[in-house]
Amino acid sequence: MTGKDTQNDGKMTGAEIVLRALKDNGVEHIFGYPGGAVLPIYDEIFQQEDIQHILVRHEQGAGHAAEGYARSTGKPGVMLVTSGPGATNAVTPLQDALMDSIPLVCLSGQVPTTLIGSDAFQECDTVGITRPCTKHNWLVKDVNDLAATIHEAFRIATTGRPGPVVVDIPKDVQFATGTYTPPSAVQPKGHYQPKMQGDLDRIRAAVELMANARRPIIYSGGGVVNSGPEASQLLRELVELTGFPITSTLMGLGSYPASGKNWLGMLGMHGTYEANMAMHDCDVMVCIGARFDDRITGRLNAFSPNSKKIHIDIDPSSVNKTVRVDVPIIGDVGRVLEDMVRLWRATANKADKSHLKDWWENIARWRARNSLAYRPNDDVIMPQYAIQRLYEKTKHLDTYITTEVGQHQMWAAQFYGFEKPNRWMTSGGLGTMGYGLPAALGAQIAHPESLVIDIAGDASVQMTMQEMSSAVQYNAPIKIFILNNQYMGMVRQWQQLLHGNRLSNSYTEAMPDFVLMAQAFGAHGIRCEKPGDLDDAIQEMIDVKKPVLFDCRVANLANCFPMIPSGKAHNEMLLPDEATDEAVANAIDAKGRQLV
Repeated sequence: MTGKDTQNDGKMTGAEIVLRALKDNGVEHIFGYPGGAVLPIYDEIFQQEDIQHILVRHEQGAGHAAEGYARSTGKPGVMLVTSGPGATNAVTPLQDALMDSIPLVCLSGQVPTTLIGSDAFQECDTVGITRPCTKHNWLVKDVNDLAATIHEAFRIATTGRPGPVVVDIPKDVQFATGTYTPPSAVQPKGHYQPKMQGDLDRIRAAVELMANARRPIIYSGGGVVNSGPEASQLLRELVELTGFPITSTLMGLGSYPASGKNWLGMLGMHGTYEANMAMHDCDVMVCIGARFDDRITGRLNAFSPNSKKIHIDIDPSSVNKTVRVDVPIIGDVGRVLEDMVRLWRATANKADKSHLKDWWENIARWRARNSLAYRPNDDVIMPQYAIQRLYEKTKHLDTYITTEVGQHQMWAAQFYGFEKPNRWMTSGGLGTMGYGLPAALGAQIAHPESLVIDIAGDASVQMTMQEMSSAVQYNAPIKIFILNNQYMGMVRQWQQLLHGNRLSNSYTEAMPDFVLMAQAFGAHGIRCEKPGDLDDAIQEMIDVKKPVLFDCRVANLANCFPMIPSGKAHNEMLLPDEATDEAVANAIDAKGRQLV
């Protein structure tokens, strides 16, 4: 460690132990915001050069930046916050990371141990508050336990199903002197031992089911990404060997290439017609690293009603939680896929090609429905067209995409083709508006030479807009591509379709001038309003070597289709050409669709 010597007969202060433990766990960047209860740690940060601290403008931004860093690298993201409001502001990214299985280590300051429970200044029960939104958390009261606790925190955050952890460190523990324990000297706690290897008999049973399938489908999720690049490669190999069609959740995009011949597109509420129809009609479903969430399943008692279900997941609590499956396989996705590929190659029973041929003919008919079609317009930029042009202008570059939450997020998932894992960072489970801008900052810090774009909505992006200041400070040239329709688009869509077009508080009447806002931050601002100007404007955004706010004015009232109405099955999708106001009204009246 450069800077001051942190070793004195093996003794260090708690703050020195924190920095040494972070370094020994491979940490290179921390996202944080200082306060009284963490000043000893910040003093140590000042006196070393191994770890770079990124000063955010709000603790929520620190958490989402750490998430973007983690998702784009596969390494844990680290955030540092002070006590009280610093910790409570971290709750949203902690819950976001928990639901999307993002490895996140949050270090929080706490009032001195002698003041805990006295309602001291900036005190809160951080362990109590964060217990439901973390994999595990600790309050460290003895400086000699500090190093081992931090090492264990990194292990728990990154192994099994990844997730967030919190280490709460009182200020007097940061000042106290104790002994540093290296990672190699820490014995893993016996009660947390994730099962990595899948049961071979169950994997054989799954392969036999797959070999006899007539209408199979592979349903992949974020667990494939979390398992590492080898898992994505094995997934591609399995698809090639079996000839099965494959779809993915929002979090799993990029595990299988969007250009792949077996790709059906994303499934779920705003998934493609062919993906959802194949899920509904399949006879064997292979779920790999996904959790059957409600945005995917639609009405549970109508979800894939005639299929045998195989579920591969490292988290035992996710199996049979929502959907009962026939072959549960607990284990790391990569290791299970390795066994599955090996057994498939070895087995004499291969899928009946004639059955697969009939199945693919059905899928071709569904594909011909062209469920992502939209009506082009020469006078106004359609949001779908904006994403298509963004993709065409950036697909050959080393690009990472983040999003906010809403219509723009779904259009990005539908129209931006992802060829690799770890290139797509979005808030899936929690649906956190304001996620994308700080996540882009985190991804850009991790990949300084890459192109990082936040596909944003005009409402979402304002929730964490202050992090543009951090991007400017650290010369992180993130591109914020705002689909500006001057509405909370998804809220407005639901109000139109379900609530008699009573647009209650979903229109923003005091929209800021994003170009002037960019200039105020010291960034670059671009506005584009005509389809014919879009390519040149996107190229300008790419070429500018500083943070950019791109105000892309799109059609105000465009809706995001296809859509599975809430309470409906996959084969009851509302498609674009059915989506006139009259058709929607008739569909609701006739079928009782509830569009939320």
